Amino acid sequence: MESRIQEAIRYLGYGRNAVDQETLDMVSEAFLQLDQCAKKRSVCRIFQLEQMADDRFKIGKLDVKSKGLGKNLKGCSSVAVFGATLGIEVDRLIQRSSVRNMAKAVVVQACAAAYLEEYCDQIQEELRREKEKEALYLRPRFSPGYGDFSIEYQRPIVQMLDAAKKIGLTLTDSCMMVPSKSVTAVIGISETSLPCHRQGCEICTKTDCLYRRNTA
Repeated sequence: MESRIQEAIRYLGYGRNAVDQETLDMVSEAFLQLDQCAKKRSVCRIFQLEQMADDRFKIGKLDVKSKGLGKNLKGCSSVAVFGATLGIEVDRLIQRSSVRNMAKAVVVQACAAAYLEEYCDQIQEELRREKEKEALYLRPRFSPGYGDFSIEYQRPIVQMLDAAKKIGLTLTDSCMMVPSKSVTAVIGISETSLPCHRQGCEICTKTDCLYRRNTA
């Protein structure tokens, strides 16, 4: 099964359970709609990293306190900070679906999340190839809201990227992103190669999670 479809099914919470044909048809249709309406845009900047302690460091001029991200960035000298969005038309697609058919809206939400994840993987792969030419290697990407890396860091990151101007990505007062199918993340850059590109399920200790990716 195509990886994006597998990922959408994971977001829908099927786990290892069989998926009915009606749901598979809705998933396929949703991805076709996303291909037509998504306006994928991204912005990425490289900043120097200064690590003062295991849980305290600077990304450019931004002071950060996070033990989880600090562990992820240990041994890195710089960081790629990026933002990505699928655009406001995807939000409108989800809104239209919720008015007509709530089950379809849930499927579109899941597919849009998988679509965004796929796009972020593409951005990271392009960056990996670019940095590999310089004998540099990437760490797994890490987003505000993961572990103890507070969601509040969304705001300075969006400002550092000038994301509103560059890709039309803004934040609400509660740090929710607009368009909603958007993400910001940091990726450590190191002279040492580590064997992991993805994270999330791969580093999470909650093994009974309904949405867990099969990492075996």
